Amino acid sequence: MTATTHSKSIERPANTANGVLMLLVGLAMTVAGPVGIAFAPETIAVVISGITVAVIGLFLMCGLYSLQPNEGSAILLFGDYRGTDRKTGLRWVLPWYTRKKISLRVRNLTSDKLKVNDKKGNPIEIAANVVWRVEDSAQALFDVDDFQQFVNIQVDTGLRDMASHYAYDHGEEHELTLRADAEDVAGRLRDELAGRVSVAGVVVDEARLAHLAYAPEIASAMLKRQQAEAVLAARQLIVRGAVGMVESALNDLGERGVVELDEDRKAAMVSNLLVVLCADREAQPVVNTGTLYG
Repeated sequence: MTATTHSKSIERPANTANGVLMLLVGLAMTVAGPVGIAFAPETIAVVISGITVAVIGLFLMCGLYSLQPNEGSAILLFGDYRGTDRKTGLRWVLPWYTRKKISLRVRNLTSDKLKVNDKKGNPIEIAANVVWRVEDSAQALFDVDDFQQFVNIQVDTGLRDMASHYAYDHGEEHELTLRADAEDVAGRLRDELAGRVSVAGVVVDEARLAHLAYAPEIASAMLKRQQAEAVLAARQLIVRGAVGMVESALNDLGERGVVELDEDRKAAMVSNLLVVLCADREAQPVVNTGTLYG
């Protein structure tokens, strides 16, 4: 078996004319025919010529079409691509040429929420917002069946593939995550989609995550985990700060000679200060009427 290769279409300028000029010519011929017949209705040759001129004028006007800014028209002759006209205003081409208009404006696509597994296998919901436009009209019209549907499918496919390469959060050391590294993930998604839709002559200007969340079946458990990790991180910060404050207090007392503390008294002070600084509730003063050892 021999492999077949797909020929790539390439946009090129079409040979078209100014439509205003051709409109005037067509109107003039359409009017001139009946006027000529009116001056010599008895002459067969004049009647035939007048009718012919009027029909030709109407036929010429059938080649008129208009283009708005950021709009193109692919010109075809019996299915053969002859170029794309991007000049705005009233345009004209021979009437037997087929014209297929295509919008070249920037388009915005928000994908459906997809349920996929992240790198760790956790089910998540994810959606993307993609800004794209047609750059090569020939590829968009002739290299894919429906370029808009093609872009929609490739966005979903690329989003699924990209999500499987990242953890939702809490990745390995120096590893990017979907939640914490939105800019880097958006860049990866844009590059991924640009490669996928280039065959359709489409350019991706921007791609960002529009929705990101754990799937409902694990959202509650993951929320509890995040809350526990937040509490643990806060506790670690409080303990580190408290230890530093106790160390600073002991050093200041020793340097200034405010009080002489033996090891037992230092241990007791450290214990009391840590309890006060790390406790969830305000400390309640206790009046000691005896000695430290009594």
